Amino acid sequence: MKRLIYVMAILGLFAFSKSTFGQLLDEKDVTITMDLQPILQLNMVGSDQLDFVFDDIRKYYAGITRYGATQLKVSSTVNWDLYAVGYSMSGTNFEQVVKYGAGTGLNSIDGIKCHALEIHQTPNNAQSTGSTGLWADYDATFSLVTAGTTNAGINGIYSSATPYTAPALTEKYIFGHKVEGSGSCGLGGSYLTATNAVTGTMTGVGTSYYFILDYRILPGLPVVFPMSGTNANAQDGLTAGSYAQPGVYQMNVKYIIVEDLP
Repeated sequence: MKRLIYVMAILGLFAFSKSTFGQLLDEKDVTITMDLQPILQLNMVGSDQLDFVFDDIRKYYAGITRYGATQLKVSSTVNWDLYAVGYSMSGTNFEQVVKYGAGTGLNSIDGIKCHALEIHQTPNNAQSTGSTGLWADYDATFSLVTAGTTNAGINGIYSSATPYTAPALTEKYIFGHKVEGSGSCGLGGSYLTATNAVTGTMTGVGTSYYFILDYRILPGLPVVFPMSGTNANAQDGLTAGSYAQPGVYQMNVKYIIVEDLP
């Protein structure tokens, strides 16, 4: 009887040991890291060199226009603003690289403002909330030369000697504006996906990320660039009685897309 109790006790202990220590466990961990790098991509279609040759009196008076010379295509994963800025080695003036003749004519001036270059954009800036300038973008059609006193600067390019400093609230943007947040920026999307840059929804039309730019330079007669002006409609062409010194001038237009920041 005593032996039977011992056997049963041993069997019970074995069963208990098996149920307690029989399940083994091992594990390995995998860490998942996701790196979301911001993408701001601006593609430009069109020549990177545009020549405006004024060799006819009609060109001086009516100006020269280059229609659809530049197309900009935007793709972005973050909210964005897009602006254009004109500048040269001479700051906010055209740089004179060739002077015709002695260049010493009375009232002959070489200080032509970059504002003399006019831009027209399609489509308009639909996200310009907070803009305090007279014009929020370059959507206006080019004005007649006779409108210089009332529309000077309406299409004049924003110019700055520090092109990577975003334009102020008083200046023009192609899309978005200086203010941060809704109503003043483009939403993440791409011209490839036909996203609406205002609502972020798929519309089937990607025009919110595709811009067509026309250019015009209008010297006028006398050659004082009557349409050159600030975004407050202040003419800054040459003063009455002076004229632009004959020669070759150049400037640079930079298109910059930036993350929408305050």
